[in-house]
Amino acid sequence: MIFNKTLIALTCGAILIAGCGGSSNGSSEVVIPDETPTTGFSFEATEMITNITKDVIVAGYQNLNNKAETFHLATLTLLNTPTAENLAITKQAWQDVRIPWEQGEAHIFGPVDALSIDPHLDTWPLNTNDLEALLTSESGFSADKIRTWNDDVQGFHTMEFLLFGDGVTDNSISIDEMTALEREYLSATAEVFRGYTQALYDAWTVRADANDANSAPYQELLLTPNNDVYSSQLGVIQELINGMIGIIDEVGNGKIAEPFGTSINTTDTSLVESQYSWNSLADFTDNIQGVQNVYRGEFPNQADKIGIIDFVNAADSNLATRVDEEIITAINAIKAIAGSDNLPFRQAINNADARIRIQASIDALSNLQTSLEGEVIPLLNQWQGK
Repeated sequence: MIFNKTLIALTCGAILIAGCGGSSNGSSEVVIPDETPTTGFSFEATEMITNITKDVIVAGYQNLNNKAETFHLATLTLLNTPTAENLAITKQAWQDVRIPWEQGEAHIFGPVDALSIDPHLDTWPLNTNDLEALLTSESGFSADKIRTWNDDVQGFHTMEFLLFGDGVTDNSISIDEMTALEREYLSATAEVFRGYTQALYDAWTVRADANDANSAPYQELLLTPNNDVYSSQLGVIQELINGMIGIIDEVGNGKIAEPFGTSINTTDTSLVESQYSWNSLADFTDNIQGVQNVYRGEFPNQADKIGIIDFVNAADSNLATRVDEEIITAINAIKAIAGSDNLPFRQAINNADARIRIQASIDALSNLQTSLEGEVIPLLNQWQGK
């Protein structure tokens, strides 16, 4: 994060009294400074928008695409050489590609929405009945065949179910429990999956509309606003902030609160996303990590770059710091849900002590959402560079 310290507001409430020597009549002259309240602030947004677009969003989709390729290759190896070691490698590759996808949910707009990439990759819940029926009725699987089927029998959670089992009592299956047909389904689905991540990356970097040779890459719409999508830089910044708010709301009020229920008697484990692999808490953490990436304008452990925090800081340094701290608090609260027993989320919602920690994470996310909606969004109307 880069703070623009040159724009710290100066307030001057003192009445200045001029020296007597300069007065022709020898009397004191009272000088009252202009105290007209400042209602706006200045911020040069070009560098911030460029950085977030290229070094956070596009770089994130490139990472997703690379990891999707690694995962696909792992499934091919597992298909041809079904060993316990190759199964473990493929499981890890699934968890690895999950990270950039979940972090990228902090900016789900543009091609990921227009091309229906999100439902293609991450439809939840999985239709296990149809999936098991296909595994029973079909004699073989190919990418071309799977690509024509509904989203609820392909994507992340189909592959998760095949790799980790049903997740009820554990999140592990042995290589002996995995049939050749299941490995074939997995590999074909991973090939389809890889095609969608490539399409997403190409839409941002090559052509937003793959069917139009004159279409510009989507990133250009953010970098050079005054177009049909973004009429100004104000629209771009608004999109970025609303993207952060959207995933915070989804994690706090959807992914966590819905299976959590109103009491321990109203929990619903069927609503827990990534319940087969017990990867839910990692998902939630990465979602809010994605918020931090956009807010700070950089990935963890990278050098400071300019982000939304600098925009907020130009208006209110205390607010900029507080929102940053609220993001950290939310991430830590989610991580703490597992407790010393390392409970997966689907078990934690039915544990009395863990439920206290879950409520703390919901509260932390709510505080963060309130700050963004109630204090950061209004800054858009005060920004003089709009």
